[in-house]
Amino acid sequence: MKTAGRILGTAFFREGYEVQDAPRYGAERRGAPIFAFVRADKNPILERGIIRRPDLAVVADDTLAPMPSAGVLAGMDGHSLMLINSHETAETWRGRLALPGRVLVLPASAEVEVEGRAALPQVGAACAGAAARLVGVIGPDALAAAIRDELGHLGEGVVADNLGVASHAYDLLAAEAGAVTERPPQAADAWQSPDWIDLPFEGAGISAPAIHAGLTSELMQTGLWRTMRPVIDPERCNHCWWVCSTFCPDSAISVDGKGNPHIDYDHCKGCLVCLAQCPPHAIRAVPEQREQGRE
Repeated sequence: MKTAGRILGTAFFREGYEVQDAPRYGAERRGAPIFAFVRADKNPILERGIIRRPDLAVVADDTLAPMPSAGVLAGMDGHSLMLINSHETAETWRGRLALPGRVLVLPASAEVEVEGRAALPQVGAACAGAAARLVGVIGPDALAAAIRDELGHLGEGVVADNLGVASHAYDLLAAEAGAVTERPPQAADAWQSPDWIDLPFEGAGISAPAIHAGLTSELMQTGLWRTMRPVIDPERCNHCWWVCSTFCPDSAISVDGKGNPHIDYDHCKGCLVCLAQCPPHAIRAVPEQREQGRE
């Protein structure tokens, strides 16, 4: 999504706009959500920071849309348009999210497996191409040049693949060209303070940097963050229990009396450190959605 933001920003720039594009990274773990913000204007842009009132929100991973902690819907109102990369219909998402503005769907491409994990090929280029069509001021030549500018160092093959995907998404949304419009400036008396979360004051035994109270995080099921699930193959496991259980940063791997490791999926975040450290390669990564469907 960082690259998608850069492609869109560069395409705006090539059409004569002043541009800002900047990513915002999530937690330092595999699968953490990432945001990319793009501003474009014919006048100098004096505002900085995240975009709190988006004209267009593009969601590349539809599993994040209904997740409050991901903040995908932050600032969305009747003026905002959401483009979501999904196999579901726009009506389905409009009903799920109860959005006051329009919802459009970019048909998601099929997942492929890359280095043991599920991936959507060129999804960033597809989102950038669709967004370029929706804003209505970016032509196909500027979009193609932006892709070459941002991906040219990766080789002609990569450029060609991404250009094909972006052009296809650009063409798919031809009927919606210009659907995204600039909202009027916000009046000073309409300004709303950011939402704050008031945290209760707790004793030093719980909230101090050195936590002495036990079980302070047991009820926080961090397994909800996981996008890839580590699965142990008992046939390949050498029972070198100290490796995976020691390297797991969240102590989510326990060992029984026979030396067999077991993963606590309620608290496994899917960082896959265990997979990288396992000497006999007895741990593999599988898409979380696939495994949940089998349970």
